[in-house]
Amino acid sequence: MQAPLVVVNFKTYSSALGEAAQSLAQKMASVSTDARMVAVVSAFDLSKVSAIEGLEVWSQHLDPVSQGSHTGWLEPETAISAGATGTVINHAEHKVSLEHVEKLMAMLPDGFPICACAADVEEARALAKLGPTFIAVEPPELIGGDISVTTADPSIISDTVAVVKQVNPDVRVLCGAGVKNGQDVATAIKLGAEGVLLASGVTKADDAAAVLADLVALI
Repeated sequence: MQAPLVVVNFKTYSSALGEAAQSLAQKMASVSTDARMVAVVSAFDLSKVSAIEGLEVWSQHLDPVSQGSHTGWLEPETAISAGATGTVINHAEHKVSLEHVEKLMAMLPDGFPICACAADVEEARALAKLGPTFIAVEPPELIGGDISVTTADPSIISDTVAVVKQVNPDVRVLCGAGVKNGQDVATAIKLGAEGVLLASGVTKADDAAAVLADLVALI
């Protein structure tokens, strides 16, 4: 297995925007780990956060549009020039069609990671046919909650891994929803995932540096 991923979605929490986003990203970059640390930040913060060394920075969303008359859309080339080195798509809080994902993938440069989110095994199966870099399975009812998917529904992780690998062995599977600590990460990896996608467990933590250290402690 390649280096496991710890992907932190900053969303639009006040504790992860603007100067707070830079501070949190710096804490992520300072964690001593072999894991691949990824900050998924607001488009407004791409430029400043991407200047921090030792950290991958992804966009929270992109749209399959070119530069031109597309008011309000997130155009990929501009995001890349602002420092995005990957993107999340189809998050439970910003669902899109399979066609949207497919068109976006066709526009992105080779080697640009795209992490497509799936609510369940069947959505993961459909996304796997498109061949994104990653699929993150996140039961929406557990997102932001106190119970990790690794405890509440571990079978969705192992089942998603099995289905995705059957459809496309090159797609890597992440899991999320309620992930809070190192044991959650270790369990996810034991179940076949290659990392985690989380948000509030880090972004709303009183001591984000301590939480980040704990997340990678058992890797």
